[in-house]
Amino acid sequence: MSSAVDATTEDATTEDAATKDAATAATDATESGAGSAGSSPTAAGHPRARLLGWLLAAAVALAAVNLRPVVTSLGPLLHRVRDDLHMSATVAGLLTAVPSFCFAVFGFAAPALARRFGPIVVVTAGMGAITAGVAARSFAGGTAVFLLLTALALAGVAVANVLLPVVIKRYFPDRVGSMIGLYSMALSAGTALAAAVTVPLTSTLGGSWRVGLGVWALLGGLGLLPWLLTLLLRRAGRSGAGSAGGTSAGAGAGAGAQAGTGDRLAITRSRTAWALGCFFGLQATGAYAVMGWLPQIFQDAGVSTGTSGVLLALTMAIGVPVSFVLPNWAARRGDQRIFVVGLAGCGIVAYLGLALAPVGGAWLWAVLLGLSNCAFPLTLTMIGLRARTSGGVAQLSAFAQGIGYLISIPGPILVGTLYQRTNGWYLPLAFLTVLLVPQVLIGLRAARARHIEDEVG
Repeated sequence: MSSAVDATTEDATTEDAATKDAATAATDATESGAGSAGSSPTAAGHPRARLLGWLLAAAVALAAVNLRPVVTSLGPLLHRVRDDLHMSATVAGLLTAVPSFCFAVFGFAAPALARRFGPIVVVTAGMGAITAGVAARSFAGGTAVFLLLTALALAGVAVANVLLPVVIKRYFPDRVGSMIGLYSMALSAGTALAAAVTVPLTSTLGGSWRVGLGVWALLGGLGLLPWLLTLLLRRAGRSGAGSAGGTSAGAGAGAGAQAGTGDRLAITRSRTAWALGCFFGLQATGAYAVMGWLPQIFQDAGVSTGTSGVLLALTMAIGVPVSFVLPNWAARRGDQRIFVVGLAGCGIVAYLGLALAPVGGAWLWAVLLGLSNCAFPLTLTMIGLRARTSGGVAQLSAFAQGIGYLISIPGPILVGTLYQRTNGWYLPLAFLTVLLVPQVLIGLRAARARHIEDEVG
């Protein structure tokens, strides 16, 4: 990974989660741990520290793999779930909006929870919620219970999504770039894996959607295990560390104080901040609509259930290489307007193709949708470039993502409502196509080479 990618990804993602609502200082002080945990789990070369470092790296990767199957395993089986639970298309659209709602609500709550309990404890609880929610929803007897248990799993995803970068920056301060790369790849791999294998796995296990969704709880349990072991090792280290723990606490508190310095910006007075928030929300609307409805679009056109899952997996997998290359390209330019237009153009062609020739060009439309969805890493890159300091990046990122996820909630629900009322995909796809117009216009404003500090004085 190049230095530009490291810089933008670290600022826009790690700093966002690490300093959201200025909670990093308390988080670091709470999370000071055994021996060398105050700076890096591999510092000082102690066998326990090395073991903790490897274990924590594995925990991060396995947690990242579990952050998207809650959503992408449901898409290919959504029609079976709807039929069995007598779920309307509008309610199914609500399911596709639940991720955005949970990410907004529980994402805002994650820093406060970390301040109280520490990020490792909260991420461990989040992994437990993912595992329990995925397992329990496969036994749901009605739509309301299914929605609530899905929300439980997504609450775990939300807090882990916010705090995993905190863990990376706190315990791997000299390897932030490589660990963020590991985190990103694992997240994309989990997204594509669930989309690709859910249907064939369900068929192999007897054909029940309950088994096909519930089996992902095993992956959640596997991801939970290293976090539990990390907690046990840290507690054992504290009990025997004595003065070393005290030294670590001082280092952690000092690092937290440093991270928490800087003036609070009147960010709501920044037009660039609002533009980034709206751009984030519009691209998230399209992304979650695609993630939730793309298999249904293909299936209604005559594509088999298994192939529709593979097509969704292809759409998700396109983001793996592009998410590494695109930030580097975007960071080299003074502004990113060409990328805003180019990615939206891919989306327009893909939506028109799905409406006019969904089967004939299915693989091409899947690839173009994957490229269009790469507006997400572009947004993170622009967040990192639109502020002069890491503190400004953190405040901008918290504002843009919080506003953006709230904006994205109604879109997937409206897609489901339009689908139910028209019994077809022309109007929903037209809506998603038209939505790309304000995304481009607002994105052009957000992509200009400006700094929010200049706008708010």
